Amino acid sequence: MHIYIDADACPRVIRDILFKASQRTKVPLTLIANHSQTTPATPWINSVQVSSGFDKADDEIVRRCEQGDLIITSDIPLAAELIEKGGLVLTPRGERYTANDIGARLNMRDFMETMRSSGIQSGGPAPLNNQDKMEFANQLDRLLAKAKRG
Repeated sequence: MHIYIDADACPRVIRDILFKASQRTKVPLTLIANHSQTTPATPWINSVQVSSGFDKADDEIVRRCEQGDLIITSDIPLAAELIEKGGLVLTPRGERYTANDIGARLNMRDFMETMRSSGIQSGGPAPLNNQDKMEFANQLDRLLAKAKRG
């Protein structure tokens, strides 16, 4: 397993949880972003800066993803591509996207996009709270333990 972070939109507190988990479990972790990212000095963690442009980071994550890799992202179309490749997708709020629910999530995303483009304001997601952080850490621990058992 390799962990990839869609790092441009990943909250710092979630990155910190991932850094600690990577160092503890010795699972390699790569941040992929359009901007430079600071990482701890450890052989298990690195970052890749891609050129600016629409979906450049997403394209790089898809290119690198292999079956069983874990990807941290809230990007639903990206998640759909990764699931198709056999990747495991976890949002920064601790939600798992799976083959069973990604189609419905894509449909809802497209519906909300249509609503926003017609002028209806839906607001954005609520700020990350302690429950979200705990749910993320718990899901991450479960996925890493399962990967270790193989």
